[in-house]
Parts: sequence; C-alpha cells; structure tokens
Amino acid sequence: MMSAEFSTEPDVPVKPRRGRPPRTAREFDDTREALIRSGLEVITETGYLSAGIDAVIKNIAVPKGSFYHYFKSKQDFGMAVLTAYGSFFAHKLDKFLLRAELSPLQRIGAFVTHAGEGMAKFEFRRGCLVGNLLQESPLLPEDFSQQLKTILGEWEGRVATCLEEARQAGDIASDMPPAQLAQIFWSGWEGAVMRAKLYRSAEPLDQFWAYFRHTLQSPVHP
Repeated sequence: MMSAEFSTEPDVPVKPRRGRPPRTAREFDDTREALIRSGLEVITETGYLSAGIDAVIKNIAVPKGSFYHYFKSKQDFGMAVLTAYGSFFAHKLDKFLLRAELSPLQRIGAFVTHAGEGMAKFEFRRGCLVGNLLQESPLLPEDFSQQLKTILGEWEGRVATCLEEARQAGDIASDMPPAQLAQIFWSGWEGAVMRAKLYRSAEPLDQFWAYFRHTLQSPVHP
C-alpha cells in the first residue's frame, strides 16, 4: 500500500515531524545524501508517484518521523533525487564519451554495453529514472518537467559533441545536424530501456544502437 505521506495528491509544505534532528552539519549532509541514494534506488524501480517513505528509509537508520528534518515535502525530496541522478548520469556519460583512445562511435557503443551490464546486475528491475519520470510527467509538478528538460538537454549536448567528432572523422554519412541526431538518440534510448525492463534482456539496447549506428553510416541518397 502506498504510504500516506507519499500519496499522489498535490504536494504541500509539511510541518516537521517529531524526531531527533541531526546533531551537526556533517551529520545532516551525510544523512541527506543517504536518503537521496536510497530514493534513487526506489524511484528508479517504482517511479515517483508510487514511492513511499517506508521504502526509502528501509535500509537507513533514520526514524520515519525525522524524514522532514531533511526534506520539507515529497516534491522537495523528488527534485533532489532527480537533480542528483542527472549529475550522476552526466558524469557516467563523460567517462565514456570523452575516452580519446576510442573512436567517437566506439565510445557510444561502450556506453551502451555498460548500460546493459548495469541493468542485468539488478535483474532489469531498474531502468532510467529520467525515463520513468517522463512517463509520469503529466501528473508531476511543473518543476519536474522543467528539470527533466534541463537534464535531457545536458545529455543531448554530450552525445551531440561526440557525434560531431564522428562526423568530422568521416564516420557519419548523415547530413542531419548532430544536435538533432542526439535528440533522436535519447528518444529511442529511453524506449529501448523500457523494453529491456519488460523482456529482462539487454538485447533491445543492442538492437537500438545497431540500428541507430547503421542509419548514421548509411550513404545519403538524393
């Protein structure tokens, strides 16, 4: 059953509950980060609307009543989790897309392979938090939609830069602007991730990348 505190009703500021507040700024930061990490796991698996406090604090030594010492509302918590995930994933992209020893398209391929291995590690229960929230976006506060657009824009920019390098190296035959190609990549990627979760297999990721790479390298006919 969904937690009463984490209902699907519009968020309103919540009066802090009883519970021992953190003793120091360091303790506050550490506990807040632990809650965000737990939130990443929960929301990536269940989505934002179904997430409950009990699931978030299950493996963290934080009294349920103290949750609101760290976040004033579910919306505040969700935005913190989304922002953290956006930064985490951008850093992961950089680890692959900036590998100078590989060709640009090999870098994207390495990212795809790593993503499939990561999903398999968690038995395909987890996908992409951004993809989950995109499905829920009509029911989410406007702040979420704006942050999702910002995060997608940052991811698209990284892929566009990599694709521009590939174009300059002569590895792309398409005359479509790299920025537009990057948008298409992420639209297809999120669908492939959802299909991978459904079939519990990384094959949809590999299929998508094989097709996308083929369209990049196919000669353009008048």
